[in-house]
Amino acid sequence: MLSIDFIRQNKDKVIEAAKNKNREIDIEAIIAADDRRLELIHAIQKLREERNIQSKQTFTDEIKKRGKEIKEELKRLEEELTTIEQKLYTLISYVPNVPHADVPIGKDSSGNVELKTWGKKTAFDFEPKSHLDLGLSLDILDFERGAKVSGFRGYFLKNEGAILHVALLFHVLKKLTQKGYTPLIAPSIVKGFTLFGTGQFPWGEQEVYKLNDDDAYLAGTAEVPVTAYHSGEILNENELPKKFAAISPCFRKEAGSYGKDTKGLYRVHEFWKVEQVILGKNNMDEAIQLHEELQKNSEEILQELGLPYRQLLMCTGDMGEPQVKKYDVEVWMPSRSAYGETMSNSIMGDFQTRRLNIKYRKKDGKTEYCFSLNNTALASPRIIIALLENYQQKDGSVMIPKALHPLTGFTQISPKKK
Repeated sequence: MLSIDFIRQNKDKVIEAAKNKNREIDIEAIIAADDRRLELIHAIQKLREERNIQSKQTFTDEIKKRGKEIKEELKRLEEELTTIEQKLYTLISYVPNVPHADVPIGKDSSGNVELKTWGKKTAFDFEPKSHLDLGLSLDILDFERGAKVSGFRGYFLKNEGAILHVALLFHVLKKLTQKGYTPLIAPSIVKGFTLFGTGQFPWGEQEVYKLNDDDAYLAGTAEVPVTAYHSGEILNENELPKKFAAISPCFRKEAGSYGKDTKGLYRVHEFWKVEQVILGKNNMDEAIQLHEELQKNSEEILQELGLPYRQLLMCTGDMGEPQVKKYDVEVWMPSRSAYGETMSNSIMGDFQTRRLNIKYRKKDGKTEYCFSLNNTALASPRIIIALLENYQQKDGSVMIPKALHPLTGFTQISPKKK
């Protein structure tokens, strides 16, 4: 969330940012609501000062009458102030963050910029199979029974597929822990304030599963609970940056993807992730460095797995409302004849921490809002698509990357005899 002071001082910049992120905001309504808020605060303050002066004077009928008038007027103005503050808060909650100067302006994904590629796109001297066909022949995926018990986009990982999934998650969690990130197993059932705080609400509410319990939702990423971990707290400057690596199940309705990727593991309702989350100082230069660190972590993981990928700098129209700057990493998926997104790496500035009230105390005693960053380290089973399709062999088997051998206990998966 942007502060009202920032909005007032950077009106044109805020309007332009919203336009470039394909969002409509009513900046004049925001300014008008804040003007009225300030008028009310001033009027209330004057009445309170008058009341304090009266309390020191000799009590008379006239003072009694005026005291009653002040009380009634204060009640009316304070109620109006509460209403106008709620209105202002709601209006500001729909204002997206302002992108960094490095971010390209673009309407949609066509405006994203490819920064680099790593590895060669896998070439085959045979007709390669999709991960759906491989999963069935290897007996490691079951979509039919998944749909039977879970519904549309349901699936089972089984046999070596289940072990591969767990090995991937543990490999990444262990790697990040060794880099100094605090490992967490994060809850997926969260309260509404965490979703609002991270910027999932109000824009992405249609993607979130709401439970029957009051104020209970299923998170679509560990970014939500982990960023809110220190909500309402004041940290010490010497504690920063705080770095977390969190593993959790994730749930998304995929409401905006009707007709897309209806088969296979690419777009499913539930999956697992290892998410990197950082809380740092209110300093953009440091945030840029941490952003690159997160990027390096993700790329190291893909390089260890031997998967070809590319890095994209996301444009304004494809980066999301809370982001200041965002990279995506896409891995080569042969059956798509294209790269598919596997990681998103974002600087949020103090947009989330203002909503979540996460501050730090500086050496001079003053407090500031932290900066937050997050990046997907691994999402499974989507990454399994790339592993199966890139490592498939002519005989129908799939080799396992060496980095996972100690955890899987096998070096390849072979087709099952019927």
